[in-house]
Amino acid sequence: MSCLKPENNAPADTSPHGLDFNPVDVMQPRNPGQTPKAYKNGGRVKSNDVAPKGMYVPNYNILTPNMRSPEYVQMSTAAAITLGIMGGKMYRCSCTRCLNLLLTYPEGCRANCAYCGLARHRESERDYADRNFIRVDWPAVPIDQAVDIVAADGENTPFHRMCISMITHPNSDQDTVTVLKKWTDRIAPETVPVSILSNPTTMERADVEQLHDLGADIFTVALDAVTPDIFDRTRGSGVQSPHSWKKYWEIMNDARDIFGHDKFGAHIIIGMGETEYEALSLVQQLTDIGGQSHMFCFFPEKGSLMDHLPATPRDQWRRVQLGRYLIHFCGQRIDHMTFDEQGRVIDFGLPKSEVDTIIDAGIAFRTSGCPGKFRDDVSACDRPYGDSPPSDIASYPFQPNKKDIRKFRRQLGMPKHTN
Repeated sequence: MSCLKPENNAPADTSPHGLDFNPVDVMQPRNPGQTPKAYKNGGRVKSNDVAPKGMYVPNYNILTPNMRSPEYVQMSTAAAITLGIMGGKMYRCSCTRCLNLLLTYPEGCRANCAYCGLARHRESERDYADRNFIRVDWPAVPIDQAVDIVAADGENTPFHRMCISMITHPNSDQDTVTVLKKWTDRIAPETVPVSILSNPTTMERADVEQLHDLGADIFTVALDAVTPDIFDRTRGSGVQSPHSWKKYWEIMNDARDIFGHDKFGAHIIIGMGETEYEALSLVQQLTDIGGQSHMFCFFPEKGSLMDHLPATPRDQWRRVQLGRYLIHFCGQRIDHMTFDEQGRVIDFGLPKSEVDTIIDAGIAFRTSGCPGKFRDDVSACDRPYGDSPPSDIASYPFQPNKKDIRKFRRQLGMPKHTN
């Protein structure tokens, strides 16, 4: 049987440094600067103390209201459009099937992750509720308003899932419990299941148990970095941030015990300096212990410490997307794949006809995340254009068409030959 391999003469989708992957020595964040004392810990917002009045849409020319969870939460622009509290449309898709709720405080997130628009180092530049995150603004709304709308829709809600995104803040653990209770008191978990995007740095095993007991369905950990070294450089001591690889794995292992098979997992960002072999090894590790892997394509978020760096080349991204899908949903193993000296996949280790079928189905290239109500390999958390512009889509928030799939094949160097 023949195996499907990338063809060496395929056109490369290269980065500015001339390679079809982002090497580790290129992906170095800037050092965070100093924040004036008056701006630290949300000082400007708290000193002005403007009372919130219903929904707040980020506006950089007015004083940001003094909003705080659990009374207020932020949500993605796509979620706000789907909820019906903002106008707008999304290119080629009907917004989102996941209501992403982000805890919010004037002090903001106290971590300083290098790739994140919410990072602490932005205190002097932009108030927390005005910061962009995964490429979009996040309007703030009273949690009761969001719950009222979804509860009123009942079984007709467009949402397949709700996700509470924690941040690094002293109140985050308890406020997540409060938001979860407000939701499950009104909305049955079988109508809209709930995921938790956790903050392991502030959590203990008992916190994980409590969220499970209150009805959370899936628990995820944003490892983001593929290796301990990249983790430390981008979200640990290298950027004056409190997170540690060891603590994240400790809480993820607790979630494995408490939530069970396929009900826990990790976020992974591709293109921050790891090799494809390292990325797919982590996917294999997570799959082997019964966990999910939700992948994001690195994009230089405006205002972050890595906004000067190149986005992930599409060749690298497509190879890892396909490899992840084969491992997690098709039973393939990384030890059956072949990698070159730079850690790139050069053979997926399956017959050409099998890989052709998977590529043509297109699902491997859709946004990966917690599942919705269609099928296990179609994510409710579709994050429209959260890791790329619509002009060069990385994670497809909709079903790719034949033209899209031809593009994937060019990027993979795997044209489909016809007799």
